[in-house]
Amino acid sequence: MKYLESLNDKQKEAVLYTDGPLLIVAGAGAGKTKTITHRIIHLIHKGVNPEAILAVTFTNKAAKEMRDRVMALLKEPMNGNQVYPVDGVPVVSTFHSLGVRIIKENAHLIGLTKHFAIVDEHDALVIIKDAMKGADIDPKQYEPRKIKSIISKAKGDFITSQSYSNNASSAMQSIVARIWRDYEKALKAEKALDFDDLLLKTVLILKKYPEVKQSYREKWKYIHIDEYQDTNEVQYELVKLLVGKDENICVVGDTDQNIYSWRGANIKNMLHFEKDYPNAKIIMLEQNYRSTKNIIEVANHVIKKNKQYRVDKTLFTENKTGEVITVHEAYDEIHEGEFVASTIDELLRNNNPEDIAILYRANFQSRVLEEALLNRQIPYQVLGVKFFERKEIKDLLSYIRAAFNKESLSDIK
Repeated sequence: MKYLESLNDKQKEAVLYTDGPLLIVAGAGAGKTKTITHRIIHLIHKGVNPEAILAVTFTNKAAKEMRDRVMALLKEPMNGNQVYPVDGVPVVSTFHSLGVRIIKENAHLIGLTKHFAIVDEHDALVIIKDAMKGADIDPKQYEPRKIKSIISKAKGDFITSQSYSNNASSAMQSIVARIWRDYEKALKAEKALDFDDLLLKTVLILKKYPEVKQSYREKWKYIHIDEYQDTNEVQYELVKLLVGKDENICVVGDTDQNIYSWRGANIKNMLHFEKDYPNAKIIMLEQNYRSTKNIIEVANHVIKKNKQYRVDKTLFTENKTGEVITVHEAYDEIHEGEFVASTIDELLRNNNPEDIAILYRANFQSRVLEEALLNRQIPYQVLGVKFFERKEIKDLLSYIRAAFNKESLSDIK
């Protein structure tokens, strides 16, 4: 089969294992998307109805990439010039888009129409503020955005307004419970859901109506979940509810790439996969196609320090050795920025600017780096908004300039 020729042995093993639960532990750059898409194609070539295949990932970009790859593989000729004949296509979706689909198809069960509204973060915050005003709660004492965040986190942990209220044990929790009740009433009056409801309400429908749950189990017989290490409780519950008696569930993830615990991701969902599905097969994708040997060696040594929350694996690559990793311990953030800028200055003698990138953890850290680049007249592009072009920074700088410009101050008077 031509579509199998580009796979390594472990990728091919994962593609060919189609019946029963499968956990694919895929290291960084190990070709997990390629493995999932080829597995979907293999199922179709085996005679599985494409519409019986579901693949779920986290972002619209990742879903589009997976969908495009599947469609491209479906168009490849199988016998001579003959394109493989298929009717229908697999469902490739984000978790939230899947939730929208299920809710629309069953909206009447929760008092909605299929044309229900979805409020964005801004509108949700406005409703929270109105609820606080109606309850005479001081927004300066209790930050509305924090209350919204608590509600969002609770929904991600599969906690409803009623259960949260029943278990409220502090003054803050009691206030959140009261605001949450009024918030839900406002959403209901507008026939609307917020972003978190798209998953929570979906799970509640599937739990409350077994016949609806069974209809989707019969509809999607083969389920694929990408980035499984980043699933939260409500996403985990949704997956469990959709998996049928044959347990044809394939999850792909990497415990070493779990970075979203701050938004509710529970790495134990992946670590407990074998407990959830005792007959699960585990396949390790350890060959990296993206990085040099030196980078892989350093990464392996660093991540092995995590003894508690990981599936043990060792990445390897057949790529070139590459440059030696440099570690520079700067005196402070100013010296760090100067070191980065001076290093880039040297690199620009023999490299193109577009081949150079700077990674940092938080937006505020760009300021020192931008200053260092500006001082050396090195052009740069920030993904997002440049620190000195942010509205609040421009306003602050304007006030400072005005303070040092006596003539402008007299004009203002």
